[in-house]
Amino acid sequence: MAPRPFWKGYLKLSLVTCPVTMTPAITASEKVSFHTMNARTGNRVVSRYVDAVSGKPVRDGDEAKGYPRGEDDYVVLEDDELDSVALESTRTIDIETFVPADSIGWIWYDRPHFLSPADRVGEEAFSVIREAMAATGTVGIARLVLYRRERAVMLKPRGQGLIVWTLRYGDEVRDEADYFGTATSEKPAPALMKLVKRLITERKADWSPEMTKDPVQDRLLEILAAKKKGRKKPAKAKAKAGTADNVVSILDALKRSLATEKPGG
Repeated sequence: MAPRPFWKGYLKLSLVTCPVTMTPAITASEKVSFHTMNARTGNRVVSRYVDAVSGKPVRDGDEAKGYPRGEDDYVVLEDDELDSVALESTRTIDIETFVPADSIGWIWYDRPHFLSPADRVGEEAFSVIREAMAATGTVGIARLVLYRRERAVMLKPRGQGLIVWTLRYGDEVRDEADYFGTATSEKPAPALMKLVKRLITERKADWSPEMTKDPVQDRLLEILAAKKKGRKKPAKAKAKAGTADNVVSILDALKRSLATEKPGG
């Protein structure tokens, strides 16, 4: 059963508008989560804001945003000052421009959401926007308030809907030249390339979500199930022993790797 939409609003392109709903495309609800406990009493530990100087609790109405300008010196902003720099509408995805779909590197992608028409009336407008983007190989760029912050978002056609990707802020993505600039530009030896390509071919498989399975999650569920039933917790999984063959030659290492990939190797 699909979860209830967490956002309702409008998709707008020039004078074309249609009601839409949005739901996060990813979830962490199936993950094992824990509360912080007091080990002595068995009671939950709760957190709250306290004044850093007096140590007294701070009421919700007294909380404010502060920007540091020096040691123990802050500029405090009122709620209306913060509201004045926000988008006028937080319920409209107004597509401002379109860019080639392959021009935005994956590193800018932040969080995906499913966008769908909210009713039958809006389906035609929604589908023509989606299909036009797919036909032209473009994605839409807009701005939207999500998770209490204004963000640039990318709208990308997928199946019968659109994926709304929040995009990372410009100051969040580091320049790769600072890290890759020292890497050698020399081409690898042909013999090494041939062996690595063979190794890749041996390990090539079709993508499956099973490749992302979380073994730690499975172990935690086993432990919790055992504790609920009063059984002894499962034995700790043993780590695989590593090899210490001290192979120095890359060529020799690749040959040995290929030998182990073969059946019976």
